[in-house]
Amino acid sequence: MTERVAIILAAGISKRMHTELPKVLHEVCGRPMLAYVLDACREVGIEKIYVVVGFGNEQIKERFNKAVDIVWIQQKEQRGTAHAVSCCRQYLKDFQGQTLVLCGDGPLIRASTLKTLIKKHDEGQPAATLATAILDEPAGYGRIIRDENGNIKAIVEHTDCTQSQLEINEVNPSYYLFNNQILFDAVQNIKPDNVKNEFYLTDAVAHIIETDHKVLAVTAVRTDEARGVNSRAQLTEANKIMQRRIQQKLMDNGVTIVDPDNTWIDIKAQIGQDTVIEPFTYIHGDVKIGKACRIGPFAYLRHGTVLGDDVILGVFAEVKNSTLADGVRARHNLYIGDAAVGHNVNLGAGSITANFDGENVNRTNIGDDCYIGSGVVLIAPLELKSGTHIGAGKTVSQKSIDKSEKND
Repeated sequence: MTERVAIILAAGISKRMHTELPKVLHEVCGRPMLAYVLDACREVGIEKIYVVVGFGNEQIKERFNKAVDIVWIQQKEQRGTAHAVSCCRQYLKDFQGQTLVLCGDGPLIRASTLKTLIKKHDEGQPAATLATAILDEPAGYGRIIRDENGNIKAIVEHTDCTQSQLEINEVNPSYYLFNNQILFDAVQNIKPDNVKNEFYLTDAVAHIIETDHKVLAVTAVRTDEARGVNSRAQLTEANKIMQRRIQQKLMDNGVTIVDPDNTWIDIKAQIGQDTVIEPFTYIHGDVKIGKACRIGPFAYLRHGTVLGDDVILGVFAEVKNSTLADGVRARHNLYIGDAAVGHNVNLGAGSITANFDGENVNRTNIGDDCYIGSGVVLIAPLELKSGTHIGAGKTVSQKSIDKSEKND
């Protein structure tokens, strides 16, 4: 079986984003862009990934510090994509397998496309294989130049294209698979003969062709996944595309999303079958929702929230880092923060858990079958026994509960 590794290029500064955060850490639907590329590599069986970092490298390493399959490579000077690859030479100079090269700012990548790329490469046994895309608006992308027989002849960066080459709509979205030894021979033998005076990986491909090695190009990249992110506007578009994918997957698995265009769901969220998500619901972070729930409209579920089955969370309800057991009803204008709510509890309109005392975040525990009336303020830390009934408009603390029990 052929051994494969991956090189991910993640050293760019991205001046157009006007940011102090490394570009690959900007999030798409709740995850850094780089995370999507890493996962696509893992899904096709790659066990060693070399990530080339530069600007903000310590921030990137810290964000992915639990990943044991990453080797971090420092690119001290930003001298182009081929130069970034050459920074990995000390680790891969003796490697005899295949090397996948991808960009860390391409979060819309699909593992299925990488599988197609690998299959084409294994079938044809070339020195290099590219996955290309056909775009109606190819501006900004390198163009694929083919000969009269359809064989790849060159890749020309957008800034170096002639007027006729700019009319070509087959582009290079930077999905490469190389014979590793040929790759590193090529990057050592190219010169920065271009407008930016940089070492392009596309020139390495040209060198491989010029030295009579076989290069293949398979048109396998869908329009949406060809998009990289080099500006805030492109980041917004990537979020929209990823959000559609997230929602489509949920709907395919039996979740009803009443108005997808006015709903936002984090990629980390898990939602059970027959749950209905009403319009203007925002689900952020690691959130788990059970079966047959009804959420929204205008609900806000934050990181750490877990809902059981048959939970109703209604209009202008916010839940943060809390667990609501099966059958909970929380229909109107309330806040539940840092709480554990038992089975079949009713939380009335305007009720809140006051979880922050100015210094510490405290927890509220509500037993099964409790009734919390409208406008109730539950001051944490607080324990309510199962079956507790609290009338409307009351402010309840542990001290008041203990005093009431003592008087009883």
